[in-house]
Amino acid sequence: MPSTTKCTVLISGCSDGGTGSALAKEFHARGLRVYATARNVSKMQILANIQDIELVALDISSPDSIADCVKRVPELDILVNNAGTQYTMPISDLDIAEAKKLFDANVWGHIAITQAFLPLLLRSEKGMVVNHTSVGAGLVMPLQAAYNASKAAMATFSDTLRLEMENTFGIKVVQLRTGGVKTNIITNSQAKQFVIPEKSIWAPVRERIDDILKLGWAEKFRIPAEQWAKQVVGDLLKESPAKTIWRGEMAWLVRIMGAVLPSGWMDSISKSNIKFGEVERAVRGARREKVA
Repeated sequence: MPSTTKCTVLISGCSDGGTGSALAKEFHARGLRVYATARNVSKMQILANIQDIELVALDISSPDSIADCVKRVPELDILVNNAGTQYTMPISDLDIAEAKKLFDANVWGHIAITQAFLPLLLRSEKGMVVNHTSVGAGLVMPLQAAYNASKAAMATFSDTLRLEMENTFGIKVVQLRTGGVKTNIITNSQAKQFVIPEKSIWAPVRERIDDILKLGWAEKFRIPAEQWAKQVVGDLLKESPAKTIWRGEMAWLVRIMGAVLPSGWMDSISKSNIKFGEVERAVRGARREKVA
């Protein structure tokens, strides 16, 4: 798919400061016609200042919103399922209703939007579905169970969709497994105010665990979203894009480690990445004091 071809791309989750916004700018720079979407159009101010990028309201968890969006798009070559949300909490304290909302946003919404735009993609000679998952799809991390499980579920849907669509209907399906990228993810997580319940078994270490819940460990991500987007769009616009694209900080390392390292080593690396060992020691100490 040469970058000079005038193709049409629709991207979900394009609010300012995120990966979707960066992808929209890069696709536009490569000459594609871009439909940038978000639940609230007013949160796409950066893209509003770029001529020829069309902003469309889209809540992928709302059938009515999806139907309205489809009416705004006469043709489509590439669908990028990028929208998503975050929820961090120990499994013992998961709010099931909140976790279901996460799956609606990170899994079922993407399936719904793919079904809705499939007729347009079938008409395209270059039809492609890009599902943005995460390196977390195959990485077990404490406090990230709901989020990573949603990404793992979407990864399976993506691979299965590829088997169903690619050779039968000529629609390429690409999974985008992203590692660390410098975005507004920390600000968004802090705004949601995830907190350990007072009666939680983790309550004695609430202060230690609070920074992990708010993704403070993600502050070390150094790769700008614009740099990441330039690499990703370059990968997607190749004549034969890879089935899975690994981009972002530590993405290739996670890929290699997951393939060759014993599970015990991966567990240690995951816990070390968020300094969970300190939490474990603090919990054990608090339990010993309680027994004494």
